[in-house]
This record gives sequence, structure tokens and C-alpha cells, in this order.
Amino acid sequence: MIQPWIPEISKERLVTWRRYLHQHPELSFQEERTAQFIYDTLCSFQTLTVTRPTGNSVVARAIGPKPGVTIGIRADMDALPIQEETGADYASCVPGVMHACGHDGHTAILLEAAYIVSQHVAELCGEIRFFFQHAEEQYPGGAEEMVQAGVMDGVDYVIGLHLMSGLETGNIGIAYGPMAAAPDVFTIEIQGKGGHAARPEETIDSLAIGAQIITNLQHVVSRGTGAFEQRVLSVTQFHAGTADNIIPDTASLMGTVRCFREELRREAERKIEQIVKGLTAAHGATYSYSYRYGYRPVVNEEYVTKVTEQSAIELFGKEAVVTVSPSMGGEDFSAFLQKAPGCFFKVGSGNKQKGTAYPHHHPKFDIDEDALSIGVKMFLQTAMQLQKGGSPTA
Repeated sequence: MIQPWIPEISKERLVTWRRYLHQHPELSFQEERTAQFIYDTLCSFQTLTVTRPTGNSVVARAIGPKPGVTIGIRADMDALPIQEETGADYASCVPGVMHACGHDGHTAILLEAAYIVSQHVAELCGEIRFFFQHAEEQYPGGAEEMVQAGVMDGVDYVIGLHLMSGLETGNIGIAYGPMAAAPDVFTIEIQGKGGHAARPEETIDSLAIGAQIITNLQHVVSRGTGAFEQRVLSVTQFHAGTADNIIPDTASLMGTVRCFREELRREAERKIEQIVKGLTAAHGATYSYSYRYGYRPVVNEEYVTKVTEQSAIELFGKEAVVTVSPSMGGEDFSAFLQKAPGCFFKVGSGNKQKGTAYPHHHPKFDIDEDALSIGVKMFLQTAMQLQKGGSPTA
């Protein structure tokens, strides 16, 4: 049954909040003004308990009079270091910073969901907890900070969404199991012996060694990963040399590994160093190497995903539900999933006629604001269905 509070959703409130946030973007770990706006707005709802668990995050709690499960709902709110080129009336007022990933929309959606729930706290059995998270875009991320501050204590289920320009407005993207990969980063420094380009025999060519390393690293995936596994290894930076007639002393490489299983992460770390060690030793060079583990993979739990999918069907019909492939992009929603089973789903916001089909992180990225109310409906419907279903240990 469709949640009876859904008709109370206000597109006017949603658009007003979203456009204010879009005009005043703040980068990761710098969301002071954004957090204060959210805090003040939530406090005006009166029936919620509002706190600041970390410097730039906000949590609101709607605690019902009867016992029941606790549902966490998360939205991220940081922007990106991109100069906006949309030409919209509500374009960013901050030079070089814009909401190019939809986090302004996520925040507006969660504010509206919190407002609707605040009008019905007396009807709740259990608790709904609203997480306004800072710093999703920048490692080590804000989710882990919030979890360490205890925001997930007592939470039975957690849900989150992402607006997607690559999915048409009106569609809901669902994935069972893996949804987003772990984004790890590696750095390699090669120490050779520089010299004149006309006398390469007198050098240990760090640049040539680096080129061989790049080629051989591709074997980690093409010859070191099972056919039914998913792993990506990309070298994204290669720095060496200062002049056309000098073979450089040093070369540095940087890249990323993306996968869904912890064993594959550990294996990649080991195999990369084996390749680097072998090639540098073969040519008389030395090396330094580091491998940084990024966010954990986002893996949707079956029961919560089933409830989320059923909510989408009840709201919009079976034809609106799209099975999406796991993304090799990273998402620190995974930190919340370490504490409770949950589901991260996608809400289509792409509309070519409205100019909202540009990819995420593009200077002309924008969202179809009709998608905002869809996100609110999904949050409300799914949260209330999870409350009806009871505790995962019941």
C-alpha cells in the first residue's frame, strides 16, 4: 500500500531548497554554511531531535511513541571543484565550485522527507534517523567520521540514493549485491640514473622502466583476474623528465584499482609490487611503492533491496524499475553498511529535452527537478515498509 503521507510532498519546497544549495556549493570538509542551513531548517520542524555529530554533518531523529525498528536515511551534501557552465538562473555563486553530482538534490530530498515525517512523529513505531553527510567526494570521506561518532548506533536498516543523469527521470535503478566498487589508489616512484639522451648506455632510464611497468600492470586484470570476477586497474598519471635531451633520474606513476571483493584488493596490492620489483631490479633501478585502501565496496543486502524494489513497483509500476549493473565508481555509503544491512539505489534525473543528460562531474551537469519528489517518495515508502517488516533479527 502506498504511504498516505506521500501526497503532502511539496515540489515548491524541494525546488527552493535545492536551488539555494546549488547556488551556494561547498567543497568536501568545508560545508560549514551548508551544514548550518540544514541544521537551522531541521530545527524549524520542531518535532525532530537535531544534532551535529561532526563539524560539518547533521543528524535529525524522529522518535515515535511506540517501540519499533530504527531506519537510517542518508544524503551527501558536498560539491566539486568545477566551474559551472549551465547558464541556469540558479547557477553557482562560488567561482570554481559547483554541485556537479546531484548532492544538492540529495540534500533537498532528505530535507523534504524529514519535514513530512516531522508532521507525523506521533504515528511512528520506532525511529527514523536522517543523516546529512559531508565529504563524500574526498577520501577519507565523511561517512566514516559519522559512523565513528556513533550515528549508526541502534540502527536496524539504512538506505541511500543517488540521482543519475544516465537514467531517465521516472526510473529507479536497483542492484542486488555489489553496487559500487572499492576505489583504491597506488603510487610508484622509480629511481634510476639520469644522463644525456645521446648517451643512454650511461643511464638507468626511469622513463623506459616506467613504460614497461604500465604495460605489465595490465596483466593484473587480463591474466590475473578470473573471467567471472570484476576488477579494473588504470594508470592515470605518469610524470618524468624536464627536457628533450635529458633522460630523467626518476619517474612516478599513479593509478587506481577497482573491485568488489577484499581478496582481490589484497591480491592487487601484492601483484603490483611484484611487477614493479621485478622490472626495476632487472634494469638496475630502485623503487618506492604505496597502496592506499579507499572506501569499502557498497554491497546491497538482499532483504532491504527487495523492500526497496517493491516500494518502487508500488509507487511507479514494475516498468519503472531498472536493474542496473554494478558501478566501478566508489561511494562511502559503504561505511554505513558496515553497521547495518541496507540498500543504495539510483533515481533517474536525465532528461535530454531539459538539458539534464550531461554526465556527472561535467560543468554543464544539472538535474531534472521532477526527480526530487520521486526521491522523497522512495525514501518515505521504503522506510515505512521497513518499519512494518520489523527487526532483521526478529
